[in-house]
Amino acid sequence: MTLPSTPSDPAALTAPAADLWKPVLTRALLALAFGALTVFWASPSASEMGWAGGLYLLATGVILIRGIGKFGLAAKQPAGKIMAAAGAALTGAGVAVAFLGSELVFGVLAALGLGLLGAAELCLGFLYRGRSVLARDWLASGVIGLGTAAALPFFISLGAHALLGVAGGGAIISGVLWILAALTLRHDARSVSSEAVN
Repeated sequence: MTLPSTPSDPAALTAPAADLWKPVLTRALLALAFGALTVFWASPSASEMGWAGGLYLLATGVILIRGIGKFGLAAKQPAGKIMAAAGAALTGAGVAVAFLGSELVFGVLAALGLGLLGAAELCLGFLYRGRSVLARDWLASGVIGLGTAAALPFFISLGAHALLGVAGGGAIISGVLWILAALTLRHDARSVSSEAVN
């Protein structure tokens, strides 16, 4: 059987926005700020941990949902829905963690939100491998997210500082990854715009 030359691709990819670097940089700075907070916060209470972690998860989810079009994903296609679902799960986990603020809630719901995001990013990374400028970053970020999610439940009994340390460690690693991606995207966008002017 011969496949049609222009199949109806469920993984259709539109061109990423020229300012794709902006949501990527925003996500990176948010992750690095949260990671720095967790490094220097000596003894957070469970409630403070809930608010800090919840706001981080909430803001990251919102950035992802708002960036779907800029990533080159069509919102009504399966890939856009995967990213929207992951962003919504992370946002919901963030709200729940912020308002319920206990070690158990943080360990379980943050792990669930980060795990779903990690799985979604791995899926998108494999789906768009070689076709999207973010594919490799999604793969690496997915592995980091799944690793952080897998580790969180094991630290519930150690308290708020340990949970924030694990979440913050994953945030720092992913923040460094995403800031490198954002700077590369910004440089590439600048090169393209200067070539267009000449």
